[in-house]
Amino acid sequence: MPRPRPRPSPQHPDAEIITSFPGLGDLNGARVLAELGDDRDRFTDARSVKAYAGSAPITLASGKSYVVHHRKVKNQRLAAAGFVWAFASLRSAGPRAHYDHRHAIGNRHSSALRNTFSRTLGCLHHCLQTGQLYDENAAFGIRLQAAA
Repeated sequence: MPRPRPRPSPQHPDAEIITSFPGLGDLNGARVLAELGDDRDRFTDARSVKAYAGSAPITLASGKSYVVHHRKVKNQRLAAAGFVWAFASLRSAGPRAHYDHRHAIGNRHSSALRNTFSRTLGCLHHCLQTGQLYDENAAFGIRLQAAA
């Protein structure tokens, strides 16, 4: 019987914050951190992080027409890691309630998943800026109350 391999200790100072998020383990958390980078001043706010990741929608409005598209120009590696992250986070009550709400109002699976990724990415940006761990009630409190 093979011995279980010891789990390596996280070396990055933000590893505890990143792995506190549902769906972000050691591997996918490292992928997200590698694409976002260590510089905390790189992104001024959560909207710029969402635009970089491709989770922020593009709204085109002219006259009577109003169209919302997803971004095609984005960091493809971060978007792929975000898709895996959002899908894995659906096991947790907060992201699941948010996804179910988006799906109930008419979003398709990919759009609801992208919106869930956008919400959790904004929470990650906030937690990294303030040094806080993930708190599901702070991130998805309204959705959790509505789901109950």
